[in-house]
Parts: sequence; structure tokens; C-alpha cells
Amino acid sequence: MTSFFSTAFLVAFLPVSLIAYAVTPERRRWVTLLVVSYAFFYILSGNLVGFVAVSTVSIYLLGLWLDSLATRRDERAKGLERAERKVVKARYTRYMRLVVVLGAVFNLSLLVSCKYLEFFGGVLGSLLGGDLSLKNLAAPTGISFYSLMAISYLVDVYRGTVRADRNIGHVALFLAFFPLVVEGPFCRYGDTIPQLLEGKRPTCDRTVMGTQRILYGLAKKFIVADRLDIFVKAVFSNYAQCDGGIIAVAAVFYTLELYCDFSGAMDVVCGVGQMFGVTLPENFKQPFFSRSASDFWKRWHITLGAWFRDYIYYPVSLSGPVKRLTKWCRRRLGNHVGPILSSAVALFCVWVANGLWHGAGSQYLFYGMYYFVLIVAGDFAELAGRALSKRFGIDRTSVPYRTFQLVRTLVIIFVGELFFRAEGLDAGFQMFGLMVGAFNPASIVNGTALGYGLDMQDFVIVGVVLLGVLVIDILKERGHEPGKMIVTRPNLAMASCVALVMLVVVFGAYGSGYAAVAPMYASF
Repeated sequence: MTSFFSTAFLVAFLPVSLIAYAVTPERRRWVTLLVVSYAFFYILSGNLVGFVAVSTVSIYLLGLWLDSLATRRDERAKGLERAERKVVKARYTRYMRLVVVLGAVFNLSLLVSCKYLEFFGGVLGSLLGGDLSLKNLAAPTGISFYSLMAISYLVDVYRGTVRADRNIGHVALFLAFFPLVVEGPFCRYGDTIPQLLEGKRPTCDRTVMGTQRILYGLAKKFIVADRLDIFVKAVFSNYAQCDGGIIAVAAVFYTLELYCDFSGAMDVVCGVGQMFGVTLPENFKQPFFSRSASDFWKRWHITLGAWFRDYIYYPVSLSGPVKRLTKWCRRRLGNHVGPILSSAVALFCVWVANGLWHGAGSQYLFYGMYYFVLIVAGDFAELAGRALSKRFGIDRTSVPYRTFQLVRTLVIIFVGELFFRAEGLDAGFQMFGLMVGAFNPASIVNGTALGYGLDMQDFVIVGVVLLGVLVIDILKERGHEPGKMIVTRPNLAMASCVALVMLVVVFGAYGSGYAAVAPMYASF
């Protein structure tokens, strides 16, 4: 078993886990979830399960420490005058911040040791003019996800959003809950643990809805993403022999591959959660309907963006130096331009972190800076656009204007993913140069595209399934829930599950000429 896309997971591990969960007494079902979660983690990562255990113990103990400091703070502040109470609270706040920093540094050091030693060693070696050859430690599954979730738990305890849990098993389950451990989404302790401890008994409706969602995710992954991967690999590994038209197609195909792979994984995760009575946060909201770069990141990998917003953007923007900068900018530049410039400091921190989170490579840092520049520029452009629209009477709600916004944003997305997928930043710039300078639209339609591993039948299959995905996304964008609409009709629900099974079995990209593709975001 290599992931939740593997046959062993779908036909053995998941059904056995669900049965074990169902027959366990309600109050102890969370224990069953903990056992199967650690079993899943061990199957995927072996002895590296020790990393998540160490992380769990660290945040459990530090959370109790924070809780005790908060209790002592409140006791000592009780009955004091306002000025004295303020002094006591400030002193304990400093202590508590140090505890949070200690926990963050410890968990991030584990993450850096597993994923970034080689990268930072190379950067330092270049700066110092020496050779700092460092090797990454073996990385356990999901370390990028549970490390940030561990930090969010500590920060939430510090802020008083949640109380430190005195049961280490609850903390362990939060970090290791098996649907989340490979690719997320990022969850918050206060939202997730109450559901995991509730121990809802599996029902027919939830099982059908979960199954339907899982099968939809499998269709996106096996039929579209894994098939497009053949074309994408062929072009990105031999881009020097391709003209600009083929590179442009590869950039679009990679974006669609990434979306179908990652959103398909989230469909499986949310479907599994439904089976166990747990509602997990959605990670995508029709991202290709975005009208700006900023809007795109409110719809794509939503829980990662929310994590950066709550635990980096807000703390930085509310810090003393940035608040003073904001006041200065407002006085000198006005209430419109000033806040954009001051918030750029916090945005810069967010996008550096976003780039590095995705991987240890210059192309990932560039990817973060790419969106940082575009979002800040977009804020300024929005101010100018409003003024110009008012002056020339342009209707910004009209279909032509909205279409322009949509097409512009799609171009931004495709170019960004070109650099993201490129095998190094130099390769990204070379591919971009070829795409712009040697663009040949004829190669898209004259059959040249058939020379990269896919035949016309593959393109037709991908097109038909993507059309179905588009229809479903349009319905969701208009406020409908296709899954819920279907599950209320038993015959239609059964027919949809059978149809999805047949689609995956008949048209999935496996067998002769195809190779299994690991979940893409599991490596980030």
C-alpha cells in the first residue's frame, strides 16, 4: 500500500477500518481511529512513524506548559489594579510566546532536517564560497502537513482559541488521522477533534456519499491526471526539442494534471471523512473561475492559504513595526495606497513561506515571488481600474469585462505552473522564452502534439472527463451540490457509483503504456 489511491487501501484497509470503527463502542471509536491511523502511517513510512510521535509528544507537553502559564497568569492578575494586572499579563505573555517559539522551532527543525538541508547547504555554500554538502534525512509521509498543524495547535492554545488537551491520545489522533496524513487538508484542532471524539456511527447515506466522492476523485486522478502526466513528462524533460506551442500545451496540461491529481486526492480524503462522520474542510472552490491572482489563491489549496493568513500574515501585519509602518504610509500616501504598501511586508513573508513549503528549489521560491509581485501589482491595478472604469463608464460586471478577467487570470495560472513544474529555475526561463519567442500555433493542431506519448483516443477521453468536471464545477459555482442532489435519489446514487466505477476501470491510465503516478502533493 503506497497511498489511498492504491488498490490495497481501497479494497482492504479502508473497509476493514470502517468495520472495526463501526463495531467499536461509541466512546472508544476515537481509539480505533488512532490505531488505524498509526497503522496506516507505519505501512507508508515504516519506523519513520517516530517523527510524528516525537512531534506529538512535544506539542502535547508544550501545550500543557502554555495552559499552566495561562492559569498562573489569571490567578496572579486576579484582584490587582488595572496597571499592575497589565504588567503581570505582559510578563506571562512573553513567557508564553517563548514556549510557542520553542515548539515552532523544534517542529520546523524536524521538517528542515528531512526536506531542506541539501537546499540550504547549497545556498550557504554558494554565499560562503565553500562546499557545504548536506544530506536530507529520510522524510516521513506528511511531515510538511503535520508540522504546520502541530504549530497551529500551539498557537491556538496560546491565543486561548482552544484549551490544551490533557489526553495525549487526542493530540496524537489530530496529527495522525489517516485521511489527512498524505496531502492534508490542514485542519484546526478546535474544528476537527470534537468530530473525531464524537464517534458517529456509520450510516448508509454517509457511506454512499463518501463512496461517490471517492470514486469521483479516482476518476479525476486515474483518467485525467495520470494520463496527462505522460505528455507533461515528455515535454518538460526534453523542452529544448519542443517549439513554443507544445510548451504552452504542456503548461496547460500540467495545470490540469495538478488540479485533477490534488483535487482528486481531496475528494478521496473528504469522502473517507464522510464515511467516519467527519466533515473535513474543502481545499478547492472552482479555482479556474478566478478573476485575479489573489482570487485564485482563495480558491486553490484553501486550507494552506488560511494557515499562512492566520499564523503568518496576521501576526506580521499586527506586529509593532508593521503597524507603525502602516500609520506612516497612511499619512504620506493616503488611505488607499498606504495600506497596500504596508501589507506587502506581511505578504512577502507569506509568499516566501509558501514557495519554500512547496519544495527546496529556486523554482519554488520564484513561484512564491511570482504571486507576491502579481498580487501586490493587482491591488494597485484594482485602484487604477476602478478610477478608469468610473471615468470612461466601463461596466465591470459586464460579460466582456468578466471574460477578460477570467482569461487574464488563466494565463497567469498557466505561466506560474510552468515555472513550478520546470526542472530548475533556469529551465523555467528557457521554457518561457521558447513559449513566447518560438510560439507556433500550428503545432497544436497539425498532429505534432500526438508525438509525446498520447494518441487521439487519449485526448478524447481526457476532454470528455474534463467536460464532466467543468459541468460539475459550474453547478457548484452556482450554489448547487451535485453529490447531495444525487444521494437523495437512491437509484440515481447507485447508478452514479456504478458509472464511476466503470469509467475508472475502463478508462483509467494503467496497464500497458502507462505507469503509476504517486500523488503529486505528497512530495511537497
